[in-house]
Amino acid sequence: MPTYLIEREIPGASQLSDEDLRGITQTSNDVVDGLERPYTWRHSYVAGDKVYCVHDAASAEDVLEHAKRGGFPANLVAEVTATFDSTGPRSLPR
Repeated sequence: MPTYLIEREIPGASQLSDEDLRGITQTSNDVVDGLERPYTWRHSYVAGDKVYCVHDAASAEDVLEHAKRGGFPANLVAEVTATFDSTGPRSLPR
């Protein structure tokens, strides 16, 4: 299943409390359960006024449906085609 990087523009994202993040987590998990198709939310990063999420989904359309149902912005949805780190190229997580 492809991996996608999602950029979400959320003003004040870096000010979200742990309670806020737990609420977002619950909403996202509920939406994933309701999609009734293969979908995995791997993790997310908060940076300034943006949240970057890594999801596995069959298509970008599924990612956009998750965002729509959850009320989340999805300003950019890009399929991850390669991964590398300080040791060089590596396999995508599966």
